[in-house]
Amino acid sequence: MSIEVGSKCQGKVTGITNFGAFVELPGGSTGLVHISEVADSYVKDINEFLTVGDDVTVKVMNVEKDGKIGLSIRKAKVPEEGTKKAERPARQPTKPRRKEHPSLSFEDKMNRFLKDSEERLSSLKRNTESKRGGRNTKRG
Repeated sequence: MSIEVGSKCQGKVTGITNFGAFVELPGGSTGLVHISEVADSYVKDINEFLTVGDDVTVKVMNVEKDGKIGLSIRKAKVPEEGTKKAERPARQPTKPRRKEHPSLSFEDKMNRFLKDSEERLSSLKRNTESKRGGRNTKRG
């Protein structure tokens, strides 16, 4: 039996390490199920989920040129009804942008911009100086 990426097949756990489990596939080839591919939840100890000799259904994730086969148990499971991923909530409307005054001339807009900019700059300076202790604070 040829091993194709994306196919599901039955296998038998032949070995367990701290990073995953080796599964023998039909045809005699062996693949690795990484510990992150064993269950949907966090797996601290793989021995809590698998033991040598267990029959498992695996999905072939990749087959490398050197013959290494990557498998997944959690992706081989058929999702149960009612466990679909929660849909994203509808996007909230964003705040309306500040209206520009179309009746203002370019010079008026520029003056307004400069005034706003100076106010923001002075506010920023005031806030940063107060956090540092200000210019006229005594040292030591």
